[in-house]
Amino acid sequence: MARAPAATRTRALEAIARELRARVATILDANRTDLVGAEQRGLAPAMIDRLRLDEPRVEAIARAVEEIAAQPELVGRIERAETRSDGLALARMRIPLGVIAIVYEARPNGTVDAAALCLKAGTACILRGGAEAFAANRALGAAVAAGLAAAGLPPAAVTMVPSTDRDAIRALVQLDDLIDLCIPRGGEGLIRFVAEHARVPVIKHYKGVCHLYVHAAADVEMALDLAENGKVSRPGVCNAVETILVDRAVAPAFVPRLAARFAELGVEIRGDAEVGRLGGPAIAAATDDDWAAEYLALIVAVRVVDGLDQALAHIERWGSDHTESIVTADPDAAERFLRECGSSTVMHNASTRFADGGQLGLGAEIGISTTRLHAYGPMGAEGLTTTKFIVRGTGHVRT
Repeated sequence: MARAPAATRTRALEAIARELRARVATILDANRTDLVGAEQRGLAPAMIDRLRLDEPRVEAIARAVEEIAAQPELVGRIERAETRSDGLALARMRIPLGVIAIVYEARPNGTVDAAALCLKAGTACILRGGAEAFAANRALGAAVAAGLAAAGLPPAAVTMVPSTDRDAIRALVQLDDLIDLCIPRGGEGLIRFVAEHARVPVIKHYKGVCHLYVHAAADVEMALDLAENGKVSRPGVCNAVETILVDRAVAPAFVPRLAARFAELGVEIRGDAEVGRLGGPAIAAATDDDWAAEYLALIVAVRVVDGLDQALAHIERWGSDHTESIVTADPDAAERFLRECGSSTVMHNASTRFADGGQLGLGAEIGISTTRLHAYGPMGAEGLTTTKFIVRGTGHVRT
C-alpha cells in the first residue's frame, strides 16, 4: 500500500464511492437486520441512532469518500526543507504509519471512513466492528473490497475481523510485531478495554464532555440557539453539549429562557442552586457526577460561574479534552478562551457539533484523539502518517 501510486489509490476511492451507491439496497437491508437485533436487545436510543442508515446517510458516506479522494496527496510530501550553511540539504518526507487496527462500536459509517482515510494515507487497516452493526459492516466492507479490486489493489488491504468476540480484540491489540497503531472508537468501556490490553500504541478518546460557556458579553439569542443545536440536534454523539456554563452577569437573562426552551424540547436540566433559583422547580439538583457526565441523551448540566477564570477552571477540572465553545461579543475574552482552554477543539460563537472531521475539512475522521500524541482532536488522513528525515549531501562527512 505504501508503494501504490497516488493515482491508483485515488481510483480505488472513486470506485468505492461508486460501489456504495450501487449496493445501497443491499446495505440498507443489512442495516435493517442490525436495527431489529438492536431493538430486541434493548439498546439505548442514542446507540440505535448511531446504527441507523438510510439512503441520505449512505450517500453522505459516498460523498465523504469522494472528498477524501480529492484531497491533496500526502504520501511523499516534502516538508520543512532547509539547507545548512555547509550545503547539506535537510527535509522531512511524509510517509504512511503502517498497519492500523481500528476497533469500533455502532457507527457503520466508521467502516468506510476508516478504510478511505487509511487508503488515502497509504496504510493498510484491520477493522473490528461491533456485534450491533455486524451485518451492515460486512455489506459496507464488501463494497470497499470491490472498489480496491477494481483499482488493482489487494482487497486484504482493508481486512474485516470476522469475529465479534472481545477475545478477538485482546488478540488483535497485542500484535505489536504486526500492527503500528490502534484507534478505538466507541464507549468508554470499549476504549478502556483496548488501552488496558494493548501492546501497541493506542489513540484514546474516553468520552466527550463538551462545554458551552455563555460569557457576560454573550448575545443571549445566539447562546440559546447554540445551546439547542449542541444538545438537541443529535444528543447521542460525542460532540453534543453536556454542560452549559453561564456567567453570573448574564444568568438572569439567559437561564429562565433556556429552561423554558429546553422544557419545550424535552431536555432535562440538572443545575446548581443558582440555576434552580432562576430556572424554576423543574430544574433537578446537580451533583459532582453531573459535571463529569457524558449523558448522550436529552439531559444537560448547567452551572453559573463567576467569570472566565472560573469557567476555564471548571473545564480543566471536569472536561475530557474534547470540545468547548465560548459565546461572547468580547474579542479579548474570546481570544483568551481560545488560547488558554486546552481541549482538542475550541470554538467561538459556534456549536460544538462542528467538532467533526468532515465539518473541519478532513473529509471524514478516523477518530478523535484526546491524548495529544501524536495527533490531537479529529484525525483525518494526515493523522495516519508520520515523517522521516531526508538528507542530501555531496560527499559530506561529519567532523
